[in-house]
Amino acid sequence: MAHFALAAVLPLIGRRYGRVAFLVGALAPAATLGYALSRAGEAVSGTPPVDTVAWAPVIGLEFTARLDELALLLILLVSGIGAVVLCYYSQYAKADDHRTAARDSALLVTFAGAMLGLVLADDVISLYLFWELTTVCSFLLVGGDGVAKRLRKSATQALLVTSLGGLAMLLGLILLGTAAGTMRISEILADPPSGGIVTAALLLILLGALTKSAQVPFHPWLPSAMVAPTPVSAYLHAAAMVKAGVYLVARFSPGFADHPAWWIPVVVCGLWTMLLGGFRALRQYDLKTLLAYGTISQLGFLMIMLGSGTWMSALAAGTLILAHGLFKSALFLTVGIIDKRAGTRDIRELSGLGRQWRTLTTLATFAAMSMAGLPPLLGFIGKEVALEALFGGDTLDQVIGVGVAIGSVLTVAYSLRFLRGAFGTKPDMAAAEPVPCGRLMTGLVAIPALAGLVLAFVPEVIEPMEAGYADGYGSHPGYHLALWHGITPALLISVGIVVVGFLVHRYAGLQRLGGYVPEPLRAQTWYTKSVESLEFLAQGVTGRIQVGSLPVYLGVILTTLVVVPGAGLLSGGVEFGELRLVDNWLQLPLSVLVLAAAVTALIARRRLTAVLLAGVVGYGIGAWFVVDGGADLALAQFLVETLTLVVFVFVIRRFPPRFIENRGYVHGRWPKAIVSVAAGTFVAVLAVLYSGYTSGMPEGSREYIQRAEDETGATNVVNAIIVDFRAFDTIGEITVLAVAATGAASLILARSRKRGGPEPGERDRSAEPDHAGSDTTSAADTPEVTS
Repeated sequence: MAHFALAAVLPLIGRRYGRVAFLVGALAPAATLGYALSRAGEAVSGTPPVDTVAWAPVIGLEFTARLDELALLLILLVSGIGAVVLCYYSQYAKADDHRTAARDSALLVTFAGAMLGLVLADDVISLYLFWELTTVCSFLLVGGDGVAKRLRKSATQALLVTSLGGLAMLLGLILLGTAAGTMRISEILADPPSGGIVTAALLLILLGALTKSAQVPFHPWLPSAMVAPTPVSAYLHAAAMVKAGVYLVARFSPGFADHPAWWIPVVVCGLWTMLLGGFRALRQYDLKTLLAYGTISQLGFLMIMLGSGTWMSALAAGTLILAHGLFKSALFLTVGIIDKRAGTRDIRELSGLGRQWRTLTTLATFAAMSMAGLPPLLGFIGKEVALEALFGGDTLDQVIGVGVAIGSVLTVAYSLRFLRGAFGTKPDMAAAEPVPCGRLMTGLVAIPALAGLVLAFVPEVIEPMEAGYADGYGSHPGYHLALWHGITPALLISVGIVVVGFLVHRYAGLQRLGGYVPEPLRAQTWYTKSVESLEFLAQGVTGRIQVGSLPVYLGVILTTLVVVPGAGLLSGGVEFGELRLVDNWLQLPLSVLVLAAAVTALIARRRLTAVLLAGVVGYGIGAWFVVDGGADLALAQFLVETLTLVVFVFVIRRFPPRFIENRGYVHGRWPKAIVSVAAGTFVAVLAVLYSGYTSGMPEGSREYIQRAEDETGATNVVNAIIVDFRAFDTIGEITVLAVAATGAASLILARSRKRGGPEPGERDRSAEPDHAGSDTTSAADTPEVTS
């Protein structure tokens, strides 16, 4: 809540003080980091602190925050990197661009709050709400001001892909919670349910995770999102948003790691993503795009380790999550300095920066070494644990380990490509003009870059978090994080990976073979075709349904009414009580009157007669309400029916007195009759069945009745609901009606004024005789009104 409250005032600060808003915004994540570290001992104690705020306890809706080892690990990235990026943005943004400062500072802090809520949430509904809030913030941050087409296109792609996965994830979470009998994530994992519904739920949840973490084949949105400002990329696409999908898999894996529907898609997609991302990175010339494909590859690596489902692989995943957030954010921030100071991030146009910016070059080298898995960095420790877990396992683990080793070779190659392209001196290019890189911005790059170095020498600081999370997969095998475990098979494999990776980078012939994917096989091509097909389908459906015919519109609505609820009704699951013929004998003559009026209205030939008969039906229903004791409903029915009759009478004055028979109407009569009879029969049957429903009153209805008189002073629960409990909803409905009435009145007024003046583009004919017999006025006297 502190994040959201601060984000609400940051636009005011940004418009007045510009870049200062980013520094003010950094206070929230920095304070969160400090608070989380102060309670780190509780988080890793085995009994994590839990806080609950119930916002609809009757139906089990609540927000539960749980600070366990995994949440603490993610908070280090979400809040720690968030504070660094906001401070960095205060130097990166233009001093006179107050509008961007106001918008982006507020959105980044909102995003930080949403990610914090996401990693702390212990109930599936809150998890989904924060998940979608990160999607919306990402869309707005990537799209920026929305002026450039490429910004809108990239933001829309990210929104479409991630929101599609989010909707699937919501359904999966609901199915999983229903099967488990609880919406608490910790309770679901403590006693995981099983069955076909759980299998479907897991696949749907994975769809959300795979789209958010840019796994193949959903990965193209991440390189496209590199149009965002570099600080935004450093936070969203290195430390925060893309970690949301990884976090989701990490959160549910302890309970479902042995379920084939869970670990097989995770491992297969992760391995495919790691290899393809590293392969594509070898061909990139833009430094940010190179890092984007590297991020895709590293996210695939994380998914593999989480899907492997062992204590060692979970320990490796936890270490690599932290290491990746540190080195990748440092590299993105480095690219921001290069782009801002050198004026380009194309490696074909950069030369000699390493000699000018020695400090920044050293920091970027540390980060790239950690990415490549070289000692003495945290990335090396994480990769060594991963190789130990895979090659020390069974045959399947070893096969996966071979794939990871190949992906790691590609990681070494594109890490060297990044360093040489950004800071190397090209013999065929002149060195760049000397420009300062900025001490403050370089100092901020140093925080994550050096953190990966320092933590490698004191891994016992972070091991309680990662080992505590890994304990959810099984017993502790006695392995500890360290820079040196002796000459082990994992170390020898690491050496081989580095050597082969250097050779791939060193020999241009090998590198030129990398990165190329034929156009028909590119995921971006399939995304474009999917969107185009969807638009074509939408246009086809719209062209056949939205034809300007009121009967067609009513037919579509009524058909949907029959098909959708009808399918649910036929599926069973609802028990109906005993049906009674009548409750009051006065209902019989009223029913006969209503039926007779309805049938007569169908065969009436004069419009006024049909309108009056329809009014009889309405008044008959009002009389039913009186007989059943609903005097207030009857009054509302009589008022609405009277008003409707008056309006109808005014309208039909403009129509011929009789209905016009035409050939098209005769041919279209039977489909209309079938649809209307089916809809009417369905509604009638449904009303009769549900009037006999006796399985008890919903809990929400009981609460309404119990609270009505005490909290609203109303003895009529319907009035209490409409006027008090749902007051804002009622005000909204009134507002909608007022807007619709205003629009209708404006159209009528525009039409009447248009009839009184000349047509647009015509000369004034006020002096000419009016052969139509209507009054005319000068165009200058009547303003042109269009709708």
